[in-house]
Amino acid sequence: MKSKHLSHLLEINLAMIFMSTSGALGRYVDLPVPVTIGSRSLIAFLLLLVYCKWKGISLKVARRDVPIVLLSGLLMGIHWVTYFYALQWSNVAIGMLSLFTYPVITAFMEPLILRTRLQRVHLLLGGLVMVGIYLLSPELNFSNSYTLAISIGVFSAVFYSLRNILLKAKAAQYHGSMLMVHQTGIVSVLLAPAFITAEIDLVLGQWQGILALAILTTAIGHTLFLMTFKHFSITTVSILSSIQPVYGIVIGALFLSEIPEPTTILGGMLILGSVVIESIRSKERKQRVITRE
Repeated sequence: MKSKHLSHLLEINLAMIFMSTSGALGRYVDLPVPVTIGSRSLIAFLLLLVYCKWKGISLKVARRDVPIVLLSGLLMGIHWVTYFYALQWSNVAIGMLSLFTYPVITAFMEPLILRTRLQRVHLLLGGLVMVGIYLLSPELNFSNSYTLAISIGVFSAVFYSLRNILLKAKAAQYHGSMLMVHQTGIVSVLLAPAFITAEIDLVLGQWQGILALAILTTAIGHTLFLMTFKHFSITTVSILSSIQPVYGIVIGALFLSEIPEPTTILGGMLILGSVVIESIRSKERKQRVITRE
């Protein structure tokens, strides 16, 4: 049991490392956001489709689940576009940290949508994450462009929370790669009009960053992330994934020379603290369930 729980924690951390590349890559790729997201989605869709065919993973969706899969794809597209605008209008830290208000949002929304019991400790941990996020930000000056970036980042967090909650019930039923095939396919179709006015030469000139986004962040990171949904509640997953901004800021510092302030380090410690606490709590809950059985 201990080894399985540790394995699940390692899986979600591996997913976060891959997904945290979105911050630096979102800043690195110099294209209109809809074109970046559309390109990323199309490449990831093709790669995941080939992978599912190779592994014999069924792509069939039950008729009753089609509306949920379609809606979750739409929500994912809105989340990606708004998140990348937040990155473009600020920096890796502000873009990622504004998005990571979503654990708090999820803690409130999951009981309402999935009719689970609201746990007060999740609100406390979410508050700890919020304080950490505030401290992680190198500057919160609402008289500059960061205001808009933070606002749209929180807006993105709402759609991300909704998408995760909707797919929580389907994660045990469908393979993560299969769900991401449908998600990336839907986003690709929705953003196809963006390529009408796009300059192909400019898009091809950014192929390294787009390919990295498609493979590392989307195909690998998001697939691994979806596969962790079956092991934890969606609120727990949200809180555990709060380590992603820490990874993202480290990557931004290494590759974009965006060096964090001392308060950023303190904020990261608070976020890590909430992750450790929730990791211990989720392990204890599983042990109690097994003991009762």
